[in-house]
Amino acid sequence: MLTLEIVTPEARVYSDTIETVVIPTVEGEIGILPGHIPLITQVTDGELRVTKNGQVSYLAVGAGFAQVQGDKVSVLAERAITEEKIDEKTVEEAIQRAEAALKAKQDMDPGEVERLEGVVRFSIAQLGVKRRGR
Repeated sequence: MLTLEIVTPEARVYSDTIETVVIPTVEGEIGILPGHIPLITQVTDGELRVTKNGQVSYLAVGAGFAQVQGDKVSVLAERAITEEKIDEKTVEEAIQRAEAALKAKQDMDPGEVERLEGVVRFSIAQLGVKRRGR
């Protein structure tokens, strides 16, 4: 068994004992099983899959880092949300606002462009998680 913790600057989003986790990283998805070698990797916006008691659940995560040490997996992300807390209408509105701001980005600070693009990527990941069960 693994212990998984997902933490954002605002809250501990997930903390539980699990069987496996698949994390979206900048180099592709990585699967973590008990006994995995120690690892630190950069997390990218996407879907994180958790298997517990044979059941798979999904979370949307934003950019950050993951550390595997022994049988403990820690994900420190800018943003993370569980499937049941995702509100599709709110997410779709956030995408529209960010895309509109990006289209009108005259003399926009590069950091703001990057932040808005991150909002879009994270929002798309949320919609993927929420719509998966349909």
